[in-house]
Amino acid sequence: MVAWVALLPLLVALAEARSPAHGFRLGYLTGALASLGIVYWTSMVVVQYGGLSQPVGVAVMGLLCLALALFPSLFGWLMARWIRVHGPAGLLLAPVAWVATEILRAHTLFDFSWCLLGYSQHANLPVIQLARLFAVYGVSFLVAGVSGTLAFVMVERRRGPRTAAALSAAAVVAVAWMYGEWQLTRPVGETGRLRVGLVQASIAQDEKWDAVHAWANVGRHLDLTREAVARGARLVVWPESALPFLFDREPVVAAQLRHLVAEDHLYLLFGNDDREEGAGERGRIWVGAKMLDPTGRVVLRYHKMRLVPFGEYVPIQSVLTLGGRISARLVQEVGELTPGEDYALSAVDGHPVAAFICYEAIFPDLVREFAARGAELLVNITNDGWYGRTSAPYQHFAMARFRAVENERYLVRAANTGITAVVDPHGRVLERTDLFERTLLVREVPLVSGSTFYTRHGDVFAWGCLAAAAGLTAAGAARKSFPRPPR
Repeated sequence: MVAWVALLPLLVALAEARSPAHGFRLGYLTGALASLGIVYWTSMVVVQYGGLSQPVGVAVMGLLCLALALFPSLFGWLMARWIRVHGPAGLLLAPVAWVATEILRAHTLFDFSWCLLGYSQHANLPVIQLARLFAVYGVSFLVAGVSGTLAFVMVERRRGPRTAAALSAAAVVAVAWMYGEWQLTRPVGETGRLRVGLVQASIAQDEKWDAVHAWANVGRHLDLTREAVARGARLVVWPESALPFLFDREPVVAAQLRHLVAEDHLYLLFGNDDREEGAGERGRIWVGAKMLDPTGRVVLRYHKMRLVPFGEYVPIQSVLTLGGRISARLVQEVGELTPGEDYALSAVDGHPVAAFICYEAIFPDLVREFAARGAELLVNITNDGWYGRTSAPYQHFAMARFRAVENERYLVRAANTGITAVVDPHGRVLERTDLFERTLLVREVPLVSGSTFYTRHGDVFAWGCLAAAAGLTAAGAARKSFPRPPR
C-alpha cells in the first residue's frame, strides 16, 4: 500500500520548488535514498564474488545508487517546470513524467530497469492485469497517478478542482480494478498440456565453478531429473549455468546427457555457456541455454541477449575501468561476454517453447518477442545464488511474474538456489520453492497461444508518455510561469 503514496512527499515538495534546478536536486536526493533501499545487496555481491574490499564494495553500491537517481531527478525537473507553467494542475501530470523516466531508464545508461514502481503491485492481481495492455509501465502510471492526485488535493486551494480530481482518480482506479477482476475470471485458451519438472539443486555459488565439485554438481541435477521422470515429467528444466562444462567440448558429459534423454524419452533444457575461439586472447563467450530432444539432438541453442552490467560486461569500459586497469568481475571468467542476437525458439512435442536467462526476466520488451514469435510456454532459467538471502531473489521473482501477465502465458522458472516456480497467465503463483532448498517441482502446465495488446504492440504506451513529456516541456517553454498565490 505504501507505493500508492510513495511519491506524495516529493510531489508536495516539488510544488514549492524555486526552480526546475531545485526540482532536479529534490528528485536526485529522493532517487538516491530510494535506490539505496532497493539495491543495497550489490555491495555484498561485489565484495563476496568480485574480490573487492568492503569499503570499495560499499562505494560501488553508492555509485550505482547515484547513477539510478538520475531518473527521479529528471522527474523532479520535469514536474518543477510543469508546475511553474500550469500551477498545481501540473501535479496531475506526474504519471506521464514518471513513466517517461522509467522507459528511459530501461533503454539508457545501464538499461537497469530493476524494481520499477509498478512492480510493487506484483501481489495485487486485479491491478497487474493492466500489464496485458501496457506492461509494467501501465501499473506504474496508475500508482504514480494516485500520488499525483493526492498531492494536487493537498496543494490546490479551490474546492471544485480538488473534488473533480479526486473523483476522476477514484474512477480511473475503479475501472482498472474492475478490468482486472474481469480478466481474472476469463478462461485462458489452451493448445495442450505439458508435464514439466523444474530442478533446484541449490548449489552454493562458491562451489558452482569449482572443478572439485563439478561432477558432484552434475550428479545432483541428474538425480533430481530421474525423480522428475519417475513423476511423469516430459520436459525437465535445469537452472542457468547448471552444466559447468562446455557441452560441445566435453564428449563424456554430452554422451551422458544424451543417454539420459534417450533412455527416458525426455526433453531436457539446461543452462550451459558457449565459447568460440577467435583472434582475441579469449575469443567470444556467451551465456547460454540448450535443449536436447529425446533423440539427443540439440534443438535449442539460445544466447543471453541482455547482459548484467558490471557482472557480464562493463558499460563505457574505457572510462569506468580507467582504461581497463581496474575491473571488478562477478563471474569466474575475466573478459567481456558476448550478447546473443537471436530470439531462438524450439518445440516440445510440436509446441513452441522459449527460454530466457536470469536478468532478462526484467525486460518486458525482450520477453514479448518470444510470445510474438509463437512461444506457447515461457521458461526462465536463473542463478540467484549470487544474492544470498537478501531481498534480491524476491525482487527478481516479483518482476518475472509480470512477464506471464503481459503475454498471457504460463511461466515456469528454474532457479539454482530459488525461487523456482510456476506462474499462470494472470500472475498467480501456482507453486514455488523456498530459497536454498534442494528440491524439485513437477506440474502439468497448460500451453497457450494467442496474444495480448502488449504482445502485439509493445511499449507504445510508455514511449507515448515520453513523447507527451517532451511535447509538454516544449510547449511550456513558450508560456509564462503560473503566478504563485500570495503566502
